[in-house]
Amino acid sequence: MRTRRCVAAAVTVAASISLSACVTNVESGHPEGWAPITPAEVPELAALVPDSVAADGVLTGGTNPPFAPFELKDSDGSIIGLEMDLAAAVASVLGLEFRPVDQDFAMILPAVQAGTLDMGSSGFTDNEERRKNFDFVNYLYAGIQWAQPTGGSVDPDNACGLTIAVQRTTVSDTDDVRPKAQACEDAGAEPITILAYDTSDNAALAALMGRADALSADSPVTAWAVERSEGGLELTGDMFDAAPYGWAVPQDSPLGPALAAALQHLIDTGDYQRILAQWGVTTGLIDRAMINEKEIA
Repeated sequence: MRTRRCVAAAVTVAASISLSACVTNVESGHPEGWAPITPAEVPELAALVPDSVAADGVLTGGTNPPFAPFELKDSDGSIIGLEMDLAAAVASVLGLEFRPVDQDFAMILPAVQAGTLDMGSSGFTDNEERRKNFDFVNYLYAGIQWAQPTGGSVDPDNACGLTIAVQRTTVSDTDDVRPKAQACEDAGAEPITILAYDTSDNAALAALMGRADALSADSPVTAWAVERSEGGLELTGDMFDAAPYGWAVPQDSPLGPALAAALQHLIDTGDYQRILAQWGVTTGLIDRAMINEKEIA
């Protein structure tokens, strides 16, 4: 998924390296001060895991790095990130080993539906359309946030005629920029040019390099890109359309309640808050585990 690319006069947001460098699209490692958090198994919660998952002791999660800080690759090619740490901790509580599976974002939910993956763990926004076929174990609230090259004057509510970068098939693509583009056309205004990329770091890089006037992405992703842009990007406009993130599981699968119960255990012990804080996420946290925004019994 992450291949070595050389880009002249560019800086990769993901790696935060200098101009005219060879862009490797990898992080050197975890954030400063990071330490693994591996809670002990809780037998009564492990008993909730369906036999189909418990049989091999492995919880597989489809993920599509880079989508920092949720999932990304370090310099060794290992998949790391906030969501990976949280999923691994939940798996540990359930007596399982979490195994991330690198996959094209658009193929993750079909794989979950087909049963070749246990869950989707790639920064999925839980919305009504996706709930028609999946349940979502909610673990965080986030919204959409735009960023622009520093010194720009982009208004996310008035973007006709601009070029906007997004990650393909994310909510920023399908629910934010494309409807705004259609509204521009319907009003007879200059159209929005949409640059859709397979990864969030390439979308951020397009804005940083000036190929796009702005980036639209989930708020923690945009904040991460801005922080690592060495002053090249800045937030513009307010966060909007806040919605829950969730792990996707087949509809009515007993795996959903098992994951939610383990997540509630992490919330109660404080491990949930500690995992998110290590990745710089201190807003949008939940205090009760939910499935499709409904608290578990």
